[in-house]
Amino acid sequence: MKVVVDMNKCQDHGQCVFAAPDVFRLDDSGHLAYVADPGEELRDEIEEAADVCPLQAIRIED
Repeated sequence: MKVVVDMNKCQDHGQCVFAAPDVFRLDDSGHLAYVADPGEELRDEIEEAADVCPLQAIRIED
């Protein structure tokens, strides 16, 4: 599983950080940082993060 974030769409709202804090975080500048190749055990959290993203910038590739 690979997490892909369209950084051209992302506006750093941070909803994904609340949904999947083991994968997403805001860096010191307030910009999104994430783990591109997380473990499969985090899939449910990542799917939730993708669902709550206001700009639908997150997708999962298998």
